[in-house]
Amino acid sequence: MSSLLFTPLQLRGVELKNRIVVSPMCQYSSEDGFANDWHFVHLGTRAVGGAGLVLAEATAVEDIGRISPQDLGLWKDEHIAPLERITRFISEHGSVPGIQLGHAGRKASTAQPWKGGGPVSAEEGGWTPVAPSPLPFAEGHPVPEALDEAGLQRLVRSFAEATERARTAGFRVVEVHAAHGYLLHQFLSPLSNQRTDSYGGSFENRVRLTREVVRAVRARWPEELPLLVRLSATDWVEGGWTAEESVALVKLLAEDGADLIDCSSGGAVPGAKIPAGPGYQTPFAERIRREAGIPTGTVGLIRSAFQAEHILRTEQADLVILARELLRDPYWPLRAARKLHAKVDWPSQYERARD
Repeated sequence: MSSLLFTPLQLRGVELKNRIVVSPMCQYSSEDGFANDWHFVHLGTRAVGGAGLVLAEATAVEDIGRISPQDLGLWKDEHIAPLERITRFISEHGSVPGIQLGHAGRKASTAQPWKGGGPVSAEEGGWTPVAPSPLPFAEGHPVPEALDEAGLQRLVRSFAEATERARTAGFRVVEVHAAHGYLLHQFLSPLSNQRTDSYGGSFENRVRLTREVVRAVRARWPEELPLLVRLSATDWVEGGWTAEESVALVKLLAEDGADLIDCSSGGAVPGAKIPAGPGYQTPFAERIRREAGIPTGTVGLIRSAFQAEHILRTEQADLVILARELLRDPYWPLRAARKLHAKVDWPSQYERARD
């Protein structure tokens, strides 16, 4: 039988040559939001390695939305040119270039993971984060500034403007980051959203900002290009965001113009007990796909070609999104094709290594 993992997938006017996606993984290697040679090699190598869709890391829509001072950004036009160099290379090697747009909210202004990941002071180049409510992410983190109406309008506008820059830079897929405890997820979760206005309290209010952002992005994104949304399907904490709410939200996001849901989980608060294991988040992708009637991608400890193929054959998801496995081996797709007896093109320069 032919491999589903290496079967094309059509999303609006974009065809992915296979179902393998490079997960958007922060590299913490920018200066003032600019992409550099590290990003060119990191993302370009995964395209050479055969992934169908290469998603650039969470890219901040405003400077205070960066997770760390070293994150990528798209808050000004000057960021476009170095990203355009990357998208051109990815496209030339048969992959589709995509980008994740996000805002870290109260989890912003932190150090690079290899420097501890703790809060960065103003003296060290940090800033005061913003959030739905003045609740710090964890002990020792600063109290964020609660966004007012003007701040919320600015935020939606920032996502829309970054979307236009992403298109100018040559990206053909855009993903809105509403997961992992970052700003949009902070509004979704009762654990971080204690507002009493129209953006807090009820489910309808807590999902309002995410829907406004998705609609704003869709309005600026060409009709023929797909829009993805990454969600944390559950907080894994009692009283937090739930899988049932995720299904309900996704039904609304489909109306707002989302084409596929990238299903992850957790991140809202520290200390959540997450039962991590092979494919542990795939059941969320399966449920959302089935109950909301929208294509999904699954991510999380997917390691083998046979595991990925099984996920697709059992209709648990439409895309397999890999992170750590593609850090270990940028050429995982080429190796997977061999294991699944799928015929795929190799870069001409590497043909001698095919057999």
